[in-house]
Amino acid sequence: MRSNSLWFQRVSALSAITALAAVISGCNVGPKYKRPNYPAPPAFRGADDAAVTSDAQTSIGDQKWAEVFREPELQALINTALAKNYDIQIAAQRIAEQQAQVQITRSQEFPTVTVGGTGLGASFNTSTLGSGSGSGSGGISSPLSFGSFNVSAAWTPDFWGLYRKQTQEARAQLLAQTWAQRAVRLSLIQSVVTTYIQLRALDRQLDITKQTLKARQDSVNLTKTLSDGGAAPLSDLRQAEQLLFAASSQVPQLEQQIQQQENAMNLLLGGNPGPVARTSPNALTPPPQDIPTGLPTQLLERRPDIQQAEATLVAANAQIGVARAQFFPQLTISASGGVGGDSLSSIFSPDGKTIYGLGSLAQPLFEGGKLRGQLNIAKATQLEDVYAYQKTIATALHDVSNALIALKKQRAYREEQEKLVAAAQDATRLARLRYQGGATAYLEVLTTDTNLYNAQLNLVAAQQGEALTLVQLYTALGGGWQ
Repeated sequence: MRSNSLWFQRVSALSAITALAAVISGCNVGPKYKRPNYPAPPAFRGADDAAVTSDAQTSIGDQKWAEVFREPELQALINTALAKNYDIQIAAQRIAEQQAQVQITRSQEFPTVTVGGTGLGASFNTSTLGSGSGSGSGGISSPLSFGSFNVSAAWTPDFWGLYRKQTQEARAQLLAQTWAQRAVRLSLIQSVVTTYIQLRALDRQLDITKQTLKARQDSVNLTKTLSDGGAAPLSDLRQAEQLLFAASSQVPQLEQQIQQQENAMNLLLGGNPGPVARTSPNALTPPPQDIPTGLPTQLLERRPDIQQAEATLVAANAQIGVARAQFFPQLTISASGGVGGDSLSSIFSPDGKTIYGLGSLAQPLFEGGKLRGQLNIAKATQLEDVYAYQKTIATALHDVSNALIALKKQRAYREEQEKLVAAAQDATRLARLRYQGGATAYLEVLTTDTNLYNAQLNLVAAQQGEALTLVQLYTALGGGWQ
């Protein structure tokens, strides 16, 4: 009969513990997260019809960066940057910091257990004490000692989900930091490719300037010969020298930009200022036509900044639950047990044990509007993050559309610049022939030569702009962080 009663008590205790766990897990104040709606368009503005209708699910943003930027030397630069760039390493440490913060926050859900002990001892030489007082039997006859050992525990049950909501917020912040690192990675790839293209464009402009400088030096030599022989006025020589010095003055400026751009590249690579080896002739190759972009809704899952904004919104939503849980009572349970005695041998004696428990319940009654203010702040922050999330999506759609428009228009601009360079080259050739034949003044040579040089530089700028549109489109679609 006694065994049945004991069994019944154990079942009742187990049922009580189970019910308490159910209550604790069930009481979780605060709103559940729901992704805000955003009216995304069916297709990107500026996308080619062929690219939209061929396969709407296919997008260049799904490709890895090595499949888009195929130049071996550019790939080597990107790999070096991903391994050594300081921003990447800083972002990684921020993730480690937030992981530790999650661990700290989650620890509040569990009991705390501490152990400790005290000890006091004294030992005196009785013979010394006796001799000092003139008597051999004075002093303390035995050592004095005391010791104790105790174990204590404390727990605040999370009835209202306060600690669970704080943990949920910390984990959302960790996810936001993770997406922030991927955004840094994507931005780094964009910066490396952009700097590389700009550097190759400057190299090309310097080559054109040196070629122009050589042609103009030949023109100066010819004009000087004609002027010395009386076949051309001195003004023609001065105009030829004007063209020569206009080109030569551009050389140090271009060299300055090149060296500074090399330093910028080395900073991205995590290195010191210095030259950057480059020989690939394909840096300014036009991007392919009909690049697949996919659907606008795919940006929600692909763009790191959108994912980061949503993770921040999840954290703000959890903070509302944290603020609401502050309105409810908090129960704290603590217990302690220990043993002690007045001698080392009696410390662990059962007669010296002490066990006690304590429970406290605190219910906020009046705090001058503090709790309500905290809840209002949490709600306002959550609504602010909703708008920030929607703005991030809108910005992403604009980025893709602008990149697609630029891709088309830069291609058309580059094609017209190629026609302009061809016409300027022929005009310069004819002007030089006419001048050498005495049919025109050198002013015509000066004008056509200047137009040709400017057109060649503008063509390089157009090629650079068109090459950069591929980088902009790939980044806008969220590619490269994988």
